[in-house]
Amino acid sequence: MADSKRGNVWLGVAGLVMNRTGDWLVVKKRYSGLKGKWSLPAGFVQPGETIDEAGVREVKEETGIFTEPFGMIGFRSGVIKGEVSDNMAIFLLKVADETQMLNPQLMEVYEAKWMAPEQLLREQEVSVMLKEMAGYVLEDGFEVIDGVDPGAVFGYSSYKLFFKTV
Repeated sequence: MADSKRGNVWLGVAGLVMNRTGDWLVVKKRYSGLKGKWSLPAGFVQPGETIDEAGVREVKEETGIFTEPFGMIGFRSGVIKGEVSDNMAIFLLKVADETQMLNPQLMEVYEAKWMAPEQLLREQEVSVMLKEMAGYVLEDGFEVIDGVDPGAVFGYSSYKLFFKTV
């Protein structure tokens, strides 16, 4: 199960970008268990970069939008099939320039767009993590969300979300 590049401990990062009207920047993935689902721009931390730098890079790569880190709002941690520790830091990022146009990287995503959290709650094809996040106010304190099942396709034997909530 271990990945040849990452071993048995994975560190990923996702970026929640909000515009001035409160809409979230989301992407529809082309790969993995998230294929065809709306989710946050995300990926793995690369050697030589910090997790916040990775978050900014992933948002830019997947959407074409330049951002700046505002703070870490959550952390997801799970164990896949009792073997791989799969971890993801979730950052709140602010748009560097609101006049930027979306330019999705179509090799990784089908589409990128701004959606209101309320709309994400009504959508069928939304990642479990994003749907959980859309139901919370993401501004203060980390809270553990346990007992969430992202689906058998991932093979998690343990799964937790940590988010700032009010």
